[in-house]
Amino acid sequence: MKLGLVGATGVVGGTILRVLEERSLPIETLFAYASRDRSETIRFQNVDVPIFAATAERLAADAPDVVLFASSDDASAELAEAIAARGAYVVDNAATFRLDPLAPLVVPEINAHAIEAHHRIFPVANCTAIVLCMGIAPIARVAGLRSVRLASYQAVSGAGRAGLEALAAEEAAFASGAPAPEASTFAAPIARNVVPQIGSWNGLGGEDTGEERKVVAETRKILGLPTLRMAATTVRVPVRTAHSEVAFVETLRPTSREELAAAFAVAPGVVYHADGIVTPREVEGSDLVHVARLRPEPDSDGTFFQLWIVGDQLRKGAATNGVQIVETLLTRGALA
Repeated sequence: MKLGLVGATGVVGGTILRVLEERSLPIETLFAYASRDRSETIRFQNVDVPIFAATAERLAADAPDVVLFASSDDASAELAEAIAARGAYVVDNAATFRLDPLAPLVVPEINAHAIEAHHRIFPVANCTAIVLCMGIAPIARVAGLRSVRLASYQAVSGAGRAGLEALAAEEAAFASGAPAPEASTFAAPIARNVVPQIGSWNGLGGEDTGEERKVVAETRKILGLPTLRMAATTVRVPVRTAHSEVAFVETLRPTSREELAAAFAVAPGVVYHADGIVTPREVEGSDLVHVARLRPEPDSDGTFFQLWIVGDQLRKGAATNGVQIVETLLTRGALA
């Protein structure tokens, strides 16, 4: 298999490279691309790989079998359809095609059945939606879902390398007593703070942010529940790479904590904690999503539950999910 990686020098691209090596995909040739030609190389499977500008001409000449995008929306919007038109596969971490009705939004543990033979473009869902769906899909399978309310506490890596660097710079300033850098990456300073805005909005308080709209729309698509009642409040917190989420769910039929715990116990990619807590620092670097504090709401009729969900947004929320889509295509014989 010849594999191309657009955005190879970014934080998601670097994570994809690690995941590809860890999971030992049968890659014969790796092509690395960025916004421009680079003098440096990247190291993959003990080989120095040159980095070229991601242009239509370059990608056509290299002819990779599958291209993973870990770059801006503009890159995939410009290049993906041409790649797919020549019969190759595209796995895209940008938002470009997520809500395209012709493109499945696949989280392989949940809806690999959505992949059909004619599909060539596979967007990777919003990281918050992926972590959420991993945590609530087992509930949907056994008891159905009538509604979901979400409060998310999202890591700075969701804003890419700039987010990680902003947190590090602000923490260093606090430690040294220096003036804090101006908040440019986030809507407000992030160190020792929480910021209840991710994505754009009008600032008047009467609408959802862009991130909140994404999470709602993409969760519905992943779960195949287009009429699911849902609302979200997304918050940035001073954590490096793992998102934490509190989900308040209403099931279609009465169930019990015991039945739901049994569903989590057999859910692929999920670790269920019957007791105690799990924190984002504990799950950094893991491909698994953790669920804890599952409990019925007081005085409910067996249809209202709360749970705590934690997962690494760089890995399962982005890089690993994309690589798993490639693995699914390999398993089905679509890639050699």
